[in-house]
Amino acid sequence: MGLRQYSPRIIPWRYTQAQQLAAIAAALHGQVTHNDPMKRGSATVALHEDAAHHLTAAVLRVRALDRAGAVRERLGQNILEDTDMACVVDTAGRFLGIVPFAELFRLPPDTVLGDVMQRCTAVTADEDQEKVASVALQHGLASVPVVDTEGQLLGVVPARALMLILRHEHVEDIHHLAGIRHETSMARRALDAPSLSRVRDRLPWLLLGLLGSILATALMGQFEATLQQHLALAFFIPGLVYLSDAIGTQTEAIVVRGLSLAHVGMGRLLAGELRTGLIIGSLLGGLTLPLVWLTFGDLRLAIAVGGSLVVAGVLATGVGLLLPWLLTRLGRDPAYGSGPLATVVQDVLTLLTYFFIVRYLY
Repeated sequence: MGLRQYSPRIIPWRYTQAQQLAAIAAALHGQVTHNDPMKRGSATVALHEDAAHHLTAAVLRVRALDRAGAVRERLGQNILEDTDMACVVDTAGRFLGIVPFAELFRLPPDTVLGDVMQRCTAVTADEDQEKVASVALQHGLASVPVVDTEGQLLGVVPARALMLILRHEHVEDIHHLAGIRHETSMARRALDAPSLSRVRDRLPWLLLGLLGSILATALMGQFEATLQQHLALAFFIPGLVYLSDAIGTQTEAIVVRGLSLAHVGMGRLLAGELRTGLIIGSLLGGLTLPLVWLTFGDLRLAIAVGGSLVVAGVLATGVGLLLPWLLTRLGRDPAYGSGPLATVVQDVLTLLTYFFIVRYLY
C-alpha cells in the first residue's frame, strides 16, 4: 500500500512507497538491500558514507490524528526494525515529527499524537554519515529520520547504525592523528598488517616531520652564539616545545571533527580557541616565571620562558584549528591537519617566538 493510499491503519513497511524509494536510493549508491530485517541487521559500515547506506524503512508511521490507544493496539501487525520512535507523517507521506515509544506507551488512549509529537530535524538520503551522527547527538535522538528532497519520509538511521558510524569515525580519527593516510580494514588491524604497508601509510607525514626538524635545527644554529653565552637558555627548549605540542594536540583532538560537525561559524571557533590558548598560556607562563627566576636568579630568562609560553599557547591552538580548516578548504579530510604536520609547525613557531624574545632581552 502506497503512502498516498494511507488509511487509519499503520502502514505495513514491506509495501510502503518509502521502502521503494529507499531501494532506489540504495541502488543509486551501488549497494544491495535486504527486505529481511535479520539480514539487514548484520550490515556493517562500508565505503558508502551517507544516510542512504544506513537507512531502514521498517519504522512505525502514524498520522497526526491517530490516537495513542489505537496505535498501541495495532503494533503487533507490523514488522519493525526500529523500535525507538513512531514517525508522524501527513497524507502525502511528508515527515512531521516523532513520538518516542517510551512516551507512546504511557500516553492516555485518547491522546491525539499530533498534539504531543516532537518536532525534530530530519536529514536527506545523501547526507554524510558524520553529519547524521552529529544531528543525533545535538538533538538527543536515538534514531534519525531520513527524508527525500520533497520531505517525504524514507525511513530512519537506527541506533545500531549510529553506533557503527561513531565507531568508524573514531577509528578513522585515531589513524589520522597518527598520520595514517587512509582508514581501511588493514589500517584498523595495523598490528597484523605487513611492515611495508605500515611504512607506506605513515612515512609521508613523518617525512614532513623530518623536514621540520631540519628547519628547527637550522633555526637554533642561528642563535649558537647566544646559547653559548647563556647556556641556561637551552635548558628550556625541550619543555617549551613539549608544552606547545601538548596544547596543540588537545586542540586538534577537539576540533579535528568539530569542523565537520559544528554548527557555528569558523570565526567563532577560531576566536574561542585563541582565547582558550591565551588563558592556558598565561596560566602556564605565570606559574613558570617565578620558578625560573627563583631557581636561576635571572629575571630576563624567566620573562623569556614565561612570555614564550603565553605566545605558544595562542599559536598552538591557532595552528591546531587553522591547519585542519585549510585542508578542508582544499578538499582533504580535516584530520590530516593533526599529528606530524601540526607538530612541525608548532615546534618551529615556538622556537621562533622563544629566540625572538631572547634576542630582544639579551
